[in-house]
Amino acid sequence: MGLSNPIMDAGLNHINLEEIKQEKGDGNWSHPLVNLDHVRSTVIHQNPGTENDNHVHDYDEWWVVLQGEIHWVIEGREEKVIAKPGDFVFVPALTYHHIFPVGDGPSVRLGVSLPGKGHLHERPERKAQVQIS
Repeated sequence: MGLSNPIMDAGLNHINLEEIKQEKGDGNWSHPLVNLDHVRSTVIHQNPGTENDNHVHDYDEWWVVLQGEIHWVIEGREEKVIAKPGDFVFVPALTYHHIFPVGDGPSVRLGVSLPGKGHLHERPERKAQVQIS
């Protein structure tokens, strides 16, 4: 399977993580799976020692760790979250968080959120407005 159509939709109902990893390689990358007006999901592959910047969103965001170990520093928590394969991590809208892949090999996580503005470095005044008709 080539990734010429990387977004799942009515015509692409199935995609395989191992095939995505094989095509994308060993570096740091992200791969959109679903990108609709009401939901977005992305596979994120990061090597240990790399990190996401400390940021916030105007929407809720959650992940499932598929491979490796990832630490989250989440605003309002005294201790970091240590997540391993099979763990789910949730960060509410308007909450700063910082993501650190650790260990000997790459980490892979599936992120699910609303589509939106991405990483923000100043806290928005309010959460994103969701209207489903």
